[in-house]
Amino acid sequence: MDNLAAVNAIAERSPGFVWRYADASGNATDTHVFDDPAIVVNMSVWETVEALEAFTFRTVHAKFYARRAAWFDPAFRPALVMWRVAPGMQPSLDDALGRWRKLRDEGPSADAFGWAEALGKH
Repeated sequence: MDNLAAVNAIAERSPGFVWRYADASGNATDTHVFDDPAIVVNMSVWETVEALEAFTFRTVHAKFYARRAAWFDPAFRPALVMWRVAPGMQPSLDDALGRWRKLRDEGPSADAFGWAEALGKH
């Protein structure tokens, strides 16, 4: 958590970054969509999956991503959900939660998917 602002700043300067959800904290740590306050929201929009992939795996973010098992409950699945957003649109938290539930309950689809489907590796 100590590095969240720095990693968010790198994301915002990365090619293909469009938008990220932030609350009064400057990130999203004050936003709780689940009963467990330890579950934090991280929602962003990127021009392409490739741009998000580059940020995730080819910046300092990759060091944190590699350690995700130490910080995140493996029982909380899916850990993320992706979907396509029309240009100029900002998704809502309600939309994100609905997509997450759809992926959890129904599996990957064109409306809600994970890294494997986004990268064509399913």
